[in-house]
Amino acid sequence: MSSSSSVSDGILKFATQYSLYTGYIMFSFGVIGNALNILVFTQLKLFRTNRCAFYITIESISNFIYQFVSISLTILTSIYGDDATGRSAIWCKFRYILSQICVVTTIYMICFSAVDQFFSTNYRYNLRQICTLKLGRYFAFIFICFAIIHSIMLGSSYNVQPTLGCVISDHTWIQYSTFFFYPILTGFLPIIIASSFSILAYHNVRHIVRRQLPIVRRKLDKQMTAMVLMRVVVYVCVSSPYSAYRIYVTNFPTSRSMPMQYAIGRLIQAIFLSITMINYMISFYIFITFSSRFRRQVKFVLVKTYWQRWRYWCCFINNRVEPENNIEIHNIQIESEENI
Repeated sequence: MSSSSSVSDGILKFATQYSLYTGYIMFSFGVIGNALNILVFTQLKLFRTNRCAFYITIESISNFIYQFVSISLTILTSIYGDDATGRSAIWCKFRYILSQICVVTTIYMICFSAVDQFFSTNYRYNLRQICTLKLGRYFAFIFICFAIIHSIMLGSSYNVQPTLGCVISDHTWIQYSTFFFYPILTGFLPIIIASSFSILAYHNVRHIVRRQLPIVRRKLDKQMTAMVLMRVVVYVCVSSPYSAYRIYVTNFPTSRSMPMQYAIGRLIQAIFLSITMINYMISFYIFITFSSRFRRQVKFVLVKTYWQRWRYWCCFINNRVEPENNIEIHNIQIESEENI
């Protein structure tokens, strides 16, 4: 009996250490990558009127918030040995509400990006004109409102139970999570939408050279389609295992009165969670790996704009007109950034 207890304690300790190290690593890379995404897609004029870039920006903001939710759980795990959701009913509900808002927003912004690229690269002019940036903003706003309301309703069904911890206590919401939320709303439906439309967009962009479009538009469409396609591939690979795990654990939560099963469940949860966490930190690294043009754009923003501005601000320059002139030059460079 004592041998079994020591083994379960060892597994729990390993699961805790694994969660800590992966949590800190994911947070570091995630905050940097999402911050750079937001910086590039909001500062370059080339992207300011692009709907796909708008969706990626919202996704990056959602991922950025999710990183801080994740690091808070990591810090709590380092203090208490678990994420403390089983200690406070308010934290139990709030954690799941905020996490689900970010998760649902991120997943469907990926879908919106894929759908938008399909319409943007379509050979039919009327289909290309259907989606506008103004319409995209309306759709994004409506969907975020839906994500917030839905997450509040579902997150409110979580309660702390003495032996099970923070779990869904209402049978109706358990059925909803099992048969709709995890397998469909955050499972097969976004995977099918994102995969289908990204493949169709890739097919469209292969024939885009035949159309009478400005070369800047063609380059941008090819760049965004390739970036979105690789983003979707990674999303499909890393999100599916955790969705299957959540369906199982929602229906069969493990009681703490069974130390070995509970310890193994914690380890499996830590592994699957670390895999799905990749989805919320990797978009920038995908873009910079598979798009040479995006690498040049990142370099332009960081070196040509912010580094030189910081250098002018930090140096003691007697002639105060020179920095202003240089900033004007940089603004002109940004205006002609389509040459990047």
